[in-house]
Amino acid sequence: LNFPFMEKLRLKKVIYLSPDDPDPVFLSFLKDQDIEFVRLGNEESARSSWNSISEETVLKALGILLDSKNYPLHVMDHLGRHRSGTVLGCLRKAQQWSLTSIFDEYRRFAGNKVRQINEQFIELFDTDLVEVPPNPPKWFTRIM
Repeated sequence: LNFPFMEKLRLKKVIYLSPDDPDPVFLSFLKDQDIEFVRLGNEESARSSWNSISEETVLKALGILLDSKNYPLHVMDHLGRHRSGTVLGCLRKAQQWSLTSIFDEYRRFAGNKVRQINEQFIELFDTDLVEVPPNPPKWFTRIM
């Protein structure tokens, strides 16, 4: 990780979506910078890298993402493709992006490692389950 760059971001929070343990050097950096570390997706069912992220984890992550008091924040997983891509795809769906645009963005970051199960998860994700807090970020709009 590029710690000097991350320091310039003045992050308040990092959402880590992985069953893998984060690097101790990274955790030390977060502590030194007084950045809150939120670990999601480390439940037993997520231990295999082939298991899709759970709906519960996505909803928790979106709850954090949609609360502007948490900004600036950073979303990441161990490889930076599948779990974060799925969460952000569900965020895009909650923003009412077309599935074509959502999958295009996901595929751009997943490269040749696209997983159909993640795209299916996004497609079937029920956005009615997403609770938008009273103070969402200005960029978030959703037609009710």
